[in-house]
Amino acid sequence: MSGSRRGGGRARSFWVVAAAVVLAACQAEPRPTVAPPPPTPSASIARPDGSSCPDHPTPACTGAPEGIKLTTLPLNTEDVAYKVQTPGAVLDGVHIRGPLLVHADDVTIKNSVVDGHITNADGDRSFRFTISDTTVGTTKTCGPLPAIGHDKYTATRVLVQGHSDGFRVSGDAVDIRDSYVKLCSNPGDHSDGIQAYHGGKGLTFHHNTVDQREAEHITAPIFLVDEGSSDVVVTDNLVMGGTFSIQVRNARGKQVVRGNKLVDKSWVYGPVDSECGRTDWSGNELVTIDAAYRVTSIVGPLACEGAS
Repeated sequence: MSGSRRGGGRARSFWVVAAAVVLAACQAEPRPTVAPPPPTPSASIARPDGSSCPDHPTPACTGAPEGIKLTTLPLNTEDVAYKVQTPGAVLDGVHIRGPLLVHADDVTIKNSVVDGHITNADGDRSFRFTISDTTVGTTKTCGPLPAIGHDKYTATRVLVQGHSDGFRVSGDAVDIRDSYVKLCSNPGDHSDGIQAYHGGKGLTFHHNTVDQREAEHITAPIFLVDEGSSDVVVTDNLVMGGTFSIQVRNARGKQVVRGNKLVDKSWVYGPVDSECGRTDWSGNELVTIDAAYRVTSIVGPLACEGAS
């Protein structure tokens, strides 16, 4: 019995020494360097005509497709605007040399050019419409009215130019995606990329580019502070310019600001003036970009600033 105990003691001593040798060897070996995971790219944009953008929207993948043949529609309202009054009408491949008045439900606008603004308001009434792959505004003028408004519309791959205000939200059910806005301004304007004014329920502003750097009379690329708004979602946008560039507050229901990129030092007073205490705020970043709006570096996280 005693011999057996001595043998067990020698065996245990052997394994203790062996484990110590192995541990020392492991500690002596350099630890491998683990590279951080690559950043998740933003969704690309591709169109049926083959034009595309690898990241955020630019003129290359928004607006009327290059080379498309357009039919000019004569202005039919006092020779200053074109009015649509047929429910379900489709405007495809048209050029309207003035404002477009949508005065019927379920109108579709696509692959077109509208030199003026587009509105669906007719007194106390408004009408549903969709717009895609369309250019709104010209570079020869700077219209003081919002380029597109004001409720119950879906905008996809739209190019807005020649307007001091981009999108107006004055009611329910507005969905804006994959669009590009280049803002201008006139003296006395309060230029905004998107503004809620008597806002409603259900706004989605996703994967858009808003460039306000050349406008002088400004508020913000994203100006959503109306107390009548409810359920506001602002995600994966690239914005630049403004007094305070991202202003989101006062909405009832959910208020989401996620994954947006703000060009560093492009603002006048500060990057953000939002409602931090009740906003779902995450993944927003300060960035630098090149002339083609491609992100060249991540400066750092963009923290929420403003009301607690």
